[in-house]
Amino acid sequence: MNTENLIALLVAAPLLGAAVLLCGGRRLDRVGHWLGTLLAAVSFVIGLVLFTDMLGKGTEERSLHQHLFSWIPVEGFQADVAFQLDQLSMTFVLLISGVGTLIHLYSIGYMEHDERRRRFFGYLNLFLAAMLLLVLADNYLLLYVGWEGVGLASYLLIGFWQHKPSAATAAKKAFLVNRVGDMGLSIAIMLMFTTFGTFAFKPVLEATAETSEGKLTAIGLMLLLAACGKSAQVPLQSWLGDAMEGPTPVSALIHAATMVTAGVYLIVRSGAIFNGAPDAQLAVTVVGAVTLLFGAIVGCAKDDIKKALAGSTMSQIGYMILAAGLGPIGYVFAIMHLVTHGFFKAGLFLGAGSVMHGMNDEVDMRKYGGLRKYMPVTFVTFGLGYLAIIGFPGLSGFFSKDKIIEAAFAKGGTEGWILGSVALLGAAITAYYMTRVMLLTFFGEKRWEPDAQGNAPHPHESPKSMTIPMILLAVGSVFAGGFFSIGDRFMHWLEPVTHHDHGDSPLSAATVTGATMVVLVIGVSLAWAQYGRRPVPSVAPRGSLVTRAARRDLLQDDFNHVVLVRGGEHLTRSLVYVDHTLVDGVVNGTAASVGGLSGRLRKLQNGYARSYAVSMFGGAAVLIVATLLMRAV
Repeated sequence: MNTENLIALLVAAPLLGAAVLLCGGRRLDRVGHWLGTLLAAVSFVIGLVLFTDMLGKGTEERSLHQHLFSWIPVEGFQADVAFQLDQLSMTFVLLISGVGTLIHLYSIGYMEHDERRRRFFGYLNLFLAAMLLLVLADNYLLLYVGWEGVGLASYLLIGFWQHKPSAATAAKKAFLVNRVGDMGLSIAIMLMFTTFGTFAFKPVLEATAETSEGKLTAIGLMLLLAACGKSAQVPLQSWLGDAMEGPTPVSALIHAATMVTAGVYLIVRSGAIFNGAPDAQLAVTVVGAVTLLFGAIVGCAKDDIKKALAGSTMSQIGYMILAAGLGPIGYVFAIMHLVTHGFFKAGLFLGAGSVMHGMNDEVDMRKYGGLRKYMPVTFVTFGLGYLAIIGFPGLSGFFSKDKIIEAAFAKGGTEGWILGSVALLGAAITAYYMTRVMLLTFFGEKRWEPDAQGNAPHPHESPKSMTIPMILLAVGSVFAGGFFSIGDRFMHWLEPVTHHDHGDSPLSAATVTGATMVVLVIGVSLAWAQYGRRPVPSVAPRGSLVTRAARRDLLQDDFNHVVLVRGGEHLTRSLVYVDHTLVDGVVNGTAASVGGLSGRLRKLQNGYARSYAVSMFGGAAVLIVATLLMRAV
């Protein structure tokens, strides 16, 4: 059997699981969670088989293609259901199916007492199938199908506990904000077809060298808009924090390891378009730089452990978008950080879920404290994820995030200095807010109290179905970055697809690493001085203006309400006014004029012979007078 024939099975396995679990009924309640996990694992095993086969081939032979059928074959328009598996898509396949399987396993314990667990696993399988379709598609139209499938699955998972108004609202918000970004992708696909006559990756990307910069810029900006929606980047980032209302495994799967990375994949896959459009590429770097600071600042002010990690996700995706905007200098490092982030951020979210599991679903870190004594496995695995994300030497984040900072400086010129400095500042803030999370959760004196019903938490370690995935993700958090960096193997792996340029950095790698270590120590020290040496109040102090704004997500919802909601209301009212006064006025006025004129003309046809005789006499008199006047002249 040719290995190409296995590609479709990557998508088919979880898609089958979704269909069976969502349509099979209650008879599957007892085994549905195991079936969903098994089919996710099947997809991962198939991915490993394909990966092993790919390693045995030469660099030029590693791209595989599988054509299933012609989707829309009409004259002048050809849309195929076909898959492309190369080094870039293989990286995502292993990440999505591998981390996804671990999160399925974790969910078995986490959702144990939920009556709708079977449906939950059906949604998880649906999400995996859609995400795998997205990264395996060989054309933008099929990618769009997976893109929308991911949006649907995320809506279902975020709002899974729809009995909670906050969860239902968060799901709708995520769905609507993402639709704004999806408009960008749909417009980009239309522009591609009108420009290139196709939307298949290979012909589109090969034709960019002969396409005008203006057209490439328009397509690139629309792709960036799509990435902003899916990857929660400024200005479409407002949905991510609210999406934490979903079950914690959803946060780990969708908002840490997979869905929010779709925008990074889209930009890197479309690298040839952005390489030919410097303005669009600059816009990508600006969005990434702004978002990495935006998310980091928000993460500093959140007492909700999941929302603090959500701000962190926003910031770390900002690093990836920044790297992707650097072009060939940063493509490889954007994907490398994406993979390492998938390990340590998924581990951090699962660790947060473990803490909540032992604390009666309490999310306020000010009501934690000293949990390292009660939850040792969670403490160690969460701690390793913490060290990885702040860039502690030797752990995964040290190798991937530092490379992005180096690549930012390698951009050269004033732009390189600005981007590199922003990336360094983001590293300092990351060290601060993640140290704050560690200290509030696992150190200090216990601060939990009985709830309104008098039930006091009894923190305890989670079951093995939850701790084993956390341990495996912690292993990746520790070793993945170093493994990828040995002999620059990850760079050589992706280079045939993404290409790579070392750039021209004004600073040596050692200097950048030293600067990164300095800002790391500063961030950790500030957090220790504020939360490690002082008692933690049960209620957050009022704080500065910036702190209060950060607690409200830097007023992003307020901005959206004023600019979009109220702006939309005013626009609607204006259009209604124009419709009533101008459009309806013209239509109604014309009708009234015709009606009035017809009413007056109708009086001329009254049926009286004497009136007609007078009219004839008057008409004849007018003709006679007109004739005499003409002769006189």
